[in-house]
Amino acid sequence: MTTPRRRIGDAGERLAAEYLERRGHRVIARNVRRREGEIDLVTVDGDTLVFVEVKLRRPRAFGSAVEALTVAKQRRLQTLAEAYAAEHPELPRSQRIDLVAIELAADGSLGEVRHIESAVEG
Repeated sequence: MTTPRRRIGDAGERLAAEYLERRGHRVIARNVRRREGEIDLVTVDGDTLVFVEVKLRRPRAFGSAVEALTVAKQRRLQTLAEAYAAEHPELPRSQRIDLVAIELAADGSLGEVRHIESAVEG
């Protein structure tokens, strides 16, 4: 059974994937699940393997989408990215972790999309 929260998450990931593809990324995986957590999108941007965290928020419901990327989530993403890259030596060695933050307008329509490259440093 799909929950409303999952449907919203899926919609955000779809919007983010379309946004990145228009900017030249090639999406190679979605919703990569591991024991440590989940990677929303894995893309290749030129010669860089990119792990993408997608955050979608309604207008100021629980802070902005950018604010939702906690330190704990950043650490989890680093661990996930390292494990995924180790399992896929055929992919580019250069890598980064990006954030696509999607804010919805008050009427539920698409408000702002922000792509922050190297949102997680490490």
